[in-house]
Amino acid sequence: MIPPRGPLAEFGGFRIPPVSAEMIARPTGLRCPNCEGLNWRTQELAKKQLVRLFSLRALFLILLSAAPGVSAQQQPDPKPLRFDFTPFMGYRTSMSFPLDPHVTGTNPRVVLDASPSYGVSFGVRLRAEEDQIEIRWARQDSYVYAEDILPQPPRQRVILDQFHGDFSHEPFVEGWASWAKPFVMASVGATHISSSTTINFTRFSFGIGGGIRFYASRHFGFKIQAEWVPVYADPHVSFICGSGCIVHVGGTLSSQGEVLAGPTLRF
Repeated sequence: MIPPRGPLAEFGGFRIPPVSAEMIARPTGLRCPNCEGLNWRTQELAKKQLVRLFSLRALFLILLSAAPGVSAQQQPDPKPLRFDFTPFMGYRTSMSFPLDPHVTGTNPRVVLDASPSYGVSFGVRLRAEEDQIEIRWARQDSYVYAEDILPQPPRQRVILDQFHGDFSHEPFVEGWASWAKPFVMASVGATHISSSTTINFTRFSFGIGGGIRFYASRHFGFKIQAEWVPVYADPHVSFICGSGCIVHVGGTLSSQGEVLAGPTLRF
């Protein structure tokens, strides 16, 4: 490659002394000390300038290619998300409270009818992100009616409010997608059942269940959960079944199940 001629010509951003055609064309075997020295110095200077130019360009390309990796290494890890908020809709099965005492061979009871439910939960992730503690409130708007009780009391509209602390764990399951997290859970709390007339009591309750959390993105997900949530109706609960008629129910575990689903916001 022949550098351009001219006084202090520029080549690739560098100033190179002029080189005449005679200097470049003169054979290297000439014995003229002055001419040969001038030709050699000029060519060596041009070569050094070109080597320097290509070295700088190569260094620039190397730095440019390494820049994304250096940037990625310097980028800090995202802050872990500790809080979950889930509004949900669900469905609760019926729940029956047997009379105590009752005539042998009969099965008199008061039944809470199955109906939809709704509520919210707020959770906190522990240091191990697969473990979570939640506070959950669920409400069921339903009716109670009596079976095998005379005189037959009328149906009554009741509201069930349940307040539970949920403890869940997401175990590692080989082969599952990273955006789907199955979990097991246990809960404990209290259940309050009330009507506008004669029913008003709160009893201990607990739950065992599981479900799946789906994570569509870092801040948004969806939860499906199923749980057995029995109520321990002890001490006994009194129901007014008519004028001068009072029945006592409870003394045992009254079973109920719930299935719920809802979006989860993480922050």
